[in-house]
Amino acid sequence: MLQIWALPGLPEIAAGDDLVALIGAAASDQLRDGDILVVTSKIVSKAEGRFVLADDREDAITAETVRLVASRTAPSGHTTRIVENRLGIVSAAAGVDASNTPEGTVLLLPVDPDASARRLAAGLRAALGVEVGVLVSDTLGRAWREGQTDHAIGAGGVQVFEDLRGGVDAEGRPLVVTQPCVADELCGAADLVKGKATRLPVAVVRGRADLVGALDRPGARSIVRPPERDFFRLGADEAYADGYAAGAASVIS
Repeated sequence: MLQIWALPGLPEIAAGDDLVALIGAAASDQLRDGDILVVTSKIVSKAEGRFVLADDREDAITAETVRLVASRTAPSGHTTRIVENRLGIVSAAAGVDASNTPEGTVLLLPVDPDASARRLAAGLRAALGVEVGVLVSDTLGRAWREGQTDHAIGAGGVQVFEDLRGGVDAEGRPLVVTQPCVADELCGAADLVKGKATRLPVAVVRGRADLVGALDRPGARSIVRPPERDFFRLGADEAYADGYAAGAASVIS
C-alpha cells in the first residue's frame, strides 16, 4: 500500500539553512527504512542561495538557457520562452521562478539537483539512522497537454525507472518498451499533498522501499532524453521557419 503525507513544521527557508537538520527535525521519528522524501526544488534553491534580482529575470532566463525550443508572444505583449536549460530540462523560462520568493528577487534551479538530493539523502541517513531516498521535484508543463505536474529533477538513492522490458503483460504478451518513470510518478503524487501555496514543501512516500538503495545509482539527469532520440527539438512554428528558410536558400543557390 502506498502512503503519502506532507511534513508540517518546516520554517521559511533562507540561504545557508541546513535542510538536513530542518527536515530531520520535522520528520522526527516518522521515517522508516525505504521511505522516499520528495523535496520541492524551491527550498533546495533557497538553501543554496540561488537568488537573483527580479529586474534581471529575463537576463537570468537567458543565462540559464542553452537552446531556444519555442517562443510565443501573447496579445498582452508578454513573451513566453520554452527553452532547454543547463540541466537539459526543457521548460518555460528555464525554471526561473518568481513565486514564493522574497520581494525583488527570483529563484534559479539548484546548481546540481542530483548532487543536492544525494547530499540530503546521505545526511538524513546519517542523522536519523534510516535508509531513505530523496527526490527533488519541480513543476513542469507537458507537450500536447494543458496544465502542469511535478517531475523529478534530482534523485538520491532512488531508482528513477522501473524497467519492465523483457517481462510480459497480463495477457502474456512481451513488454518491449515499457519503462515507467517512477520518479516522476512519485513526484506528481507527492504534489497532491504538498500543494502550491500551503507551505508544505516536503512529502514522505511510503510503500516503494524496493526503489531505495545505493546513493551512487543514476540520478534524475538520466531521465532527460538525449538529443539523438528527441523527436521534437523545436516548436512547430520554429521548425516550419527553419524548413522554409532552408528550402528558400536551396532555391536561391
